[in-house]
Amino acid sequence: GRRQSVVIVAEGARDRSGNAITAGQIRTILETELGEDARITILGHVQRGGAPSAFDRYLATMLAHAAVERLLEDEPEKPPQLIGMNGNRVISSPLMECVERTQAVADRIKEHDFDGAMLLRGGSFRDSYQILQTIQQAAPRPTPAGRKRFRFAVVHAGGLAPGMNNAVRAAVRLGLDRGHTVLAVKNGFRGLRDGDIRELGWMDVSGWVSYGGAEIGTNRYVPTGDAIAQIADQVAAHRINGLLMAGGWAGYEAAHQLHRNRQRFAALDIPIVCMPMTINNDVPATELSIGSDTALNSIMTDVDKIRQSAVASRRVFVVEVMGRDCGYLALLSGLTTGAERTYLPEEGITLDDLTTDIHGLAEGFHSGKRLGLIIRNENADPIYTTGFITSLLEKEGGELFDARQAILGHLQEGGDPSPFDRIHATKLTARCVEFLSEQFESGGRASAMIGYQSGRLQFTDLTSYPTLIEHDVQRPVEERWMERRRLARIMRG
Repeated sequence: GRRQSVVIVAEGARDRSGNAITAGQIRTILETELGEDARITILGHVQRGGAPSAFDRYLATMLAHAAVERLLEDEPEKPPQLIGMNGNRVISSPLMECVERTQAVADRIKEHDFDGAMLLRGGSFRDSYQILQTIQQAAPRPTPAGRKRFRFAVVHAGGLAPGMNNAVRAAVRLGLDRGHTVLAVKNGFRGLRDGDIRELGWMDVSGWVSYGGAEIGTNRYVPTGDAIAQIADQVAAHRINGLLMAGGWAGYEAAHQLHRNRQRFAALDIPIVCMPMTINNDVPATELSIGSDTALNSIMTDVDKIRQSAVASRRVFVVEVMGRDCGYLALLSGLTTGAERTYLPEEGITLDDLTTDIHGLAEGFHSGKRLGLIIRNENADPIYTTGFITSLLEKEGGELFDARQAILGHLQEGGDPSPFDRIHATKLTARCVEFLSEQFESGGRASAMIGYQSGRLQFTDLTSYPTLIEHDVQRPVEERWMERRRLARIMRG
């Protein structure tokens, strides 16, 4: 049923004998052996060009900051270090060891020791390769005789997050390849309550890798009371052995509701795994949520245009971003766009803050500054709203500068997922499917939340969910990204 195929060739591709594989050779084989009409596109140096993504801006800033701090702290006789990122954490490694390891990869390839080269690339590279080998097939591999088949469902809940379709695609193909039956729950937990469930096949998710939105739907419905019993009935009726919830705050709340009611309803005594998918990055047991990178790219693109508008008119823009009670998008977008100030709900806004910021902006414009940029989280303060701050700046700016507001709104939830979010969603889904499979095969009933913590991808018991969140506001107790506030202050403007 596939209508088109894409073959990607690395410029240094080799076969098992070490002979070069070229795009021309592949086109010839496709035309002569399969009768396909094939075309070649060589991307070349366009891959080096273009504006840096939000992640690249953030990464460059983070690594440069870490490198400077390392230079100031280290003794002169210390060996050279390489600053990099591993598992969302900045790390340093001895430079010469990294060089030797890189050279060893090339040596292994020359010796035709491809397994050894793969090992030297690291576990993440190897895992990604194995995932790709599975999901790019035209059909799942035959299930070995005697292997018991299980049924698990995939459901979204919470706000829309780019990458949701990638998660469903990966869950379907990786699950089917293991011999399982994969069910899609339409319209979130409301659909699970109403039995809006259907089985998905291998080609049902063809092309979903690049789709924005959520093909199976999502909402913020959290079941309570009689709805829990109705969901238990539907789980039993559809013989669901496990549940993969890919969503945000409402999804975690709903999954925990089912988990805590498993003693009341035997049908709910199944393994449940929660995968963080929210642009707000406001769920526990993870430092980074799928969808937030795409949202940051959307914010960055629009703020860059706003900056171009502002510089022509000696203007201050107050840009409101989403995030609800979590300031992740505000802080990171401030870092990637060079904002003079970011207002976060974790810190709030005071009159003294506004007074100080107005004086700072005025001083900057007196010194020749041509624009000002303030990023405000939508829930930073109930009194000092975006409109209030803009009016205050307009009044106090006088003839020195004027002020305008820009509320970006739901465009931050839209757009096709970024490459980072596509990869992130696929990798986490693979681990979730592996987790469910282990529970099925061992007869376990454990439920967990997956996420990166302290640089490692790990599972956290779903039972601990209430202890990991702030009940008065919708955000986790620990927000590791808040460590970047000092860097954001240094990089203002």
